[in-house]
Amino acid sequence: MGKLQEVPDIWAFNIYLNLLCSENLVDKALEEFQIMVEKGRVPDVVSYTIVISGACRVRRYDTAVGLWHSMIQKGLSPDNKAYRALVLGFCDGGKVDLAYELTAGAMTGQVEFSPSIYNALIHGFCQSGRIDKAQAIKMFMSRNGCKPDLVTYNVLLNYCCNELKFEEAEKLMQKMERSGMEPDKYSYNQLLKGLCKANRLDKAFLLKVDKMEGKGLVDVVSYNTIINALCKAGHTKSAYKLFEEMGQKGIAPDVVTFTILIEVFLREGSPNVAKKLLDQMTRMGLSLDRVLFTTIVDYLSKTGRIGMAHSIFCDMIEQGITPDVVSYNALINGFCKISRISEAMLLYEEMQTKGCNPDEVTFKLIIGGLVKGKMLSMACAVWDQMMEKGFTLDRDVSEILIKAIHS
Repeated sequence: MGKLQEVPDIWAFNIYLNLLCSENLVDKALEEFQIMVEKGRVPDVVSYTIVISGACRVRRYDTAVGLWHSMIQKGLSPDNKAYRALVLGFCDGGKVDLAYELTAGAMTGQVEFSPSIYNALIHGFCQSGRIDKAQAIKMFMSRNGCKPDLVTYNVLLNYCCNELKFEEAEKLMQKMERSGMEPDKYSYNQLLKGLCKANRLDKAFLLKVDKMEGKGLVDVVSYNTIINALCKAGHTKSAYKLFEEMGQKGIAPDVVTFTILIEVFLREGSPNVAKKLLDQMTRMGLSLDRVLFTTIVDYLSKTGRIGMAHSIFCDMIEQGITPDVVSYNALINGFCKISRISEAMLLYEEMQTKGCNPDEVTFKLIIGGLVKGKMLSMACAVWDQMMEKGFTLDRDVSEILIKAIHS
């Protein structure tokens, strides 16, 4: 833009800055920002807001702070949009204290904040476990004439449920209803998640039946939450009954539902039920995701069906799903278990070629397999690679390797 003969107006500059920041080209945006000044175009609040937002998006918080102070020093008054960009950007990166520090003065009434600004601060303080500070922001919000909305209550509700503070959660729900605000699906699902996390399954069922069903607020997330809790508690039959109930009530299961159930039935040694679920999933047109593919590969590998496991692994890649380190480890483990170490080594090399770094589990599997196959020099070479990556070998495995070398 600096090559143009005529100097664009501030409106055109801002459009260009926004384009650059939307592509995360922050350095280029900062260059253009400087060119504006050199060409005699004084950046306005919109210009600063765009570049501050862009800097936050790429985690350049020092740059964003510098721009913020520069804007104020130039005599420009940040508006609601500028404060929103700053607060959301900083809170998204876990910088809630800095966001609060930069905006606290304006909260006293200099600028009329929108609910989203207060909600971002409340959410940030909740995430850092400082509920007192979050509650103080909510009270300040009300005093400033900005009425807490559904998002405000849901953020606080989410915190209470995660921390298993159910009395506080129920009080929040009651307060919402008293103020004429109906808790939504998200509100009830948070409470349901908390009850299941605390293993209070009876109460979770009562909430679903007595409150949620009557209001039409039960969805696939609700069912997945309870089904997952039942599976973790070992109540697989009850989980499957609930799965069947979904169909009867017209709520379609999703990939998460099938993944939970297929995983538990494979783990419990019921591959026929898992296969039935997998077929149903295919009929519904649902595609397997990486988690489910890996679950199946892991099960087949552990039960000695390595040919089928490898075939499923290849299907995953053919469907455009990139295996992660957990996927590779599942198959490597299968090959090592049956002493097909050369194929395990091929996978070990392949994953690195494709940019998937081995983790501690990978190294231990490979070294264990090489020791078992009496390929000691190769085992030592992999051990060296492991230490270079900052991982350490288990004492038992390292002792086995050292003894094998000296024998």
